[in-house]
Amino acid sequence: MAVVIRLTRYGKKKHPFYRIVAADKEFPRDGRYLEVLGTYDPKSPNQVGNIKKERFDYWVKTGAKPSPLVSQIVERTFKS
Repeated sequence: MAVVIRLTRYGKKKHPFYRIVAADKEFPRDGRYLEVLGTYDPKSPNQVGNIKKERFDYWVKTGAKPSPLVSQIVERTFKS
């Protein structure tokens, strides 16, 4: 089972809100997931997400690959 860390879309039309999740590569984008790791609101002024650092590190250590956008969000979140 190949695990990826990616975004799942929630929210209304034209008002997106995303959850950062660990999911199997074969699961649909908005389908099943293994664990919720945080949230991301692109409409916020600073566009910084909330991520559970310990759980993110755990999944990366077990071989999960973050998507490019999730990698950017993590850098912005833990940079400050």
